Amino acid sequence: MARKKTGLPPLDWLRVFEAAGRLGGFSAAAREFGLTQAAVSQRIGNLESWLGRSLFVREARGVSLTVEGESYLPLVQDSLQALERNTEDLFGKSPRELRVAGLSSHIQALVLPSLRAFQIRHPDVQVTTDSAARRTSLDEERTWLQIRYGRGTWAGREASLIASEVLTPMAAPGLEWGAPVIDLRGERPSWQDWMRKAGKNDLPPARLSFDSMEHAITAARKGLGVVLGSVPLASADLASGSLIRLDLPEMPTKDGYWLTWPEERGRSKKQRALIGDFLQALKD
Repeated sequence: MARKKTGLPPLDWLRVFEAAGRLGGFSAAAREFGLTQAAVSQRIGNLESWLGRSLFVREARGVSLTVEGESYLPLVQDSLQALERNTEDLFGKSPRELRVAGLSSHIQALVLPSLRAFQIRHPDVQVTTDSAARRTSLDEERTWLQIRYGRGTWAGREASLIASEVLTPMAAPGLEWGAPVIDLRGERPSWQDWMRKAGKNDLPPARLSFDSMEHAITAARKGLGVVLGSVPLASADLASGSLIRLDLPEMPTKDGYWLTWPEERGRSKKQRALIGDFLQALKD
């Protein structure tokens, strides 16, 4: 290995090293940059010669980081991210698109009502939504800004609360307690949990059972029974009068609806400001 040079190695070499270390191989890094594997190998070899250290172990089945490579990778990643962020702050244009992913019911109940207020503040920003079929699908979703339901703790993600989950008996106008209840299967507290909290023991029979809060609220809006409904997700129906809260206790929960994004994203001032304004519109 050649003797270490002074100063900083070329940025191109560092970017290729970061990609190879992050993706776990020269071939994957080559695909990311549109280079040949030989070109990636050459750049990393140049970097190793510059540093006077081996960064990868070359084996028949592929490459792996050396101890020096494992130590150097997070330093390079932090430096590249800081350079990108500061360049964007100084010279970048304001974002022209805000793309957010979430369950269809969350897009419907939380995003759509907030769009007018957000667009008044950002008339030149295009809002794009991506609907996920299931909550577990969000882990594989490429859209990094997401609305999630839970307790606000997801590994590697920042989260800001939009609204806490509150459940309360609600029904279409004209229905009262004693009408059939609508059962909702899943991780939310059940009617039995609500009965214990409310101190009641006269639960009406259930005639319908859903695995989606959106479907349960829709059934209640059509007069098919009483739902232990989500106040945030039913806010539009409650405001319009198509659903009414019954004169019964509500049930706060430990869960909520959160706007989330990866820790490494949203660090530029302009991106943070856009996310902040969108979050405020969601809360309002």
